[in-house]
Amino acid sequence: QVQLVESGGGLVQAGDSLRLTCAASGRTFSNYAMGWFRRGPQKEREFVAAIGRSGGTHYADFVKGRFIISTDGAENTVYLEMNSLKPEDTAVYYCAATTMVPYSTLERNYSYWGQGTQVTVSS
Repeated sequence: QVQLVESGGGLVQAGDSLRLTCAASGRTFSNYAMGWFRRGPQKEREFVAAIGRSGGTHYADFVKGRFIISTDGAENTVYLEMNSLKPEDTAVYYCAATTMVPYSTLERNYSYWGQGTQVTVSS
C-alpha cells in the first residue's frame, strides 16, 4: 500500500508559477513510477506528466516547456513545478503511483492516488 498526499495548490494569476508536492509513504517509493494528472471543470481526468524510476520523464503536449516533474527519493516526494500558468490549467491535480516501466500516461495503470489539490489560475 502507498499513501499519497498532495499539497501546494492555490489561487494564482496567469503567468505565475506554482509548485505542487506529493508526499509518499508506505511501500518503497523507489518501486514506483510517479505521475501527475488533472481534472478541469466539467472535464475528464487527463495525464499531465510522469517520471520513471530511472528519472526519465514524459509530458503532455499542453505542458511541455512549462511544467517540470521531479522527485526527491530521499524524501519520498514528487514535485510538479508549474510555470507560465494559464487559466486553462485550472484543475484539481492528482499524483499517482504505478508499477509500469518506465511509466504510463494511462490513468488505469496507476494503482495509488492522492486526494488531489486545487489549482486555480485567474486571467
